[in-house]
Amino acid sequence: MDSAFTTLVAEALGTTPFRLLDVGCSGGLDPRWRAFGERLQAIGIDASRAECARLARTETLPGVEYVPVFVAGVAGKPVDLARGQASPLIMAIRERLSFMRTREIRAARLAGAEIEEQLRHNAWEMTELADSTKPVAVTELLASRGWTEFDYLKIDIDGSDFEVLQTLDGRLKPAGVLGVQLEVNFVGTDAPGEHAFHNTDRFMRRQGYELFRLDVRNYSSRALPARYVWPTPAETLSGRPFQGEAHYAPDFAADALDAARLLKLAAIYAAWGLPDMAAELLLARRADVADAIDVDRALDLLAADAQPHRTRKLDYRSYMRSFESDAPDFYRREGDYTLGERLAAAWTAFRFPRR
Repeated sequence: MDSAFTTLVAEALGTTPFRLLDVGCSGGLDPRWRAFGERLQAIGIDASRAECARLARTETLPGVEYVPVFVAGVAGKPVDLARGQASPLIMAIRERLSFMRTREIRAARLAGAEIEEQLRHNAWEMTELADSTKPVAVTELLASRGWTEFDYLKIDIDGSDFEVLQTLDGRLKPAGVLGVQLEVNFVGTDAPGEHAFHNTDRFMRRQGYELFRLDVRNYSSRALPARYVWPTPAETLSGRPFQGEAHYAPDFAADALDAARLLKLAAIYAAWGLPDMAAELLLARRADVADAIDVDRALDLLAADAQPHRTRKLDYRSYMRSFESDAPDFYRREGDYTLGERLAAAWTAFRFPRR
């Protein structure tokens, strides 16, 4: 999404910071948050000491820190790298997938590759690592940095994500957390402690957060590999739903949020590709944010984000008039569909004819 709306929000915040906790920061902070400029304060945590050092060398913002440690549900409990941090079933299924076969094929080359290539293959265990016998608890690390409040939490550590998330039970709302981004698994057992989407979703709803976006990543079997989505071996164009990304936020209508926090939440919605939710927030809470931001200008920027198909963007009022007139532009036309979508529709019609 265009960062113009986030930049407008950042200017409205004045000196108020946007605080981000990134647990599993390999590859760097999501560039979307850099639209906050020097208001961005972040703690990036990763088990790869080499990656944290690389990120620190290239970091340009004074409020961003990278901490090379393993995190765990219990501080000081050693991490068993040989066993892996995920459940045995998830690890077994992972071994059956095509991207793991590609990693096997490339293993010798990856062992001597630069860290950037190792991390592109998610081979973080090949890099120089932090001390796995001395992991820290996220809550203790936050306390050591004096972070009693922060705005955004991301966890993606390839295994013990749910264990770490549970250490924040009852702490997210008191800490003022507005957005939570979690890697989730769509495979596993029905065990209550399993790092699986159903457990993550129940946990987050108990904390008072709603699901606003769910990205599903498909992975093919090594028995018949599909094409990779990216130029690196990972998710594939077809295959079983294996992992994904779940995004949670509080209900702005139910939570008592001041103007700064409302604007931050609107920026989070927009960064997630949800300009509609950001617009709904601004309209519903216009009286609360009008002194801080030009709401009409903000709505125009959000409307532009909702029109990636248009060369000339309509302003918000024109866009809404077009929708209210039931304009043809709000419907995909025959030429808009890809060949794959047309073939899938034809196959579905063949297998499940309307009666």
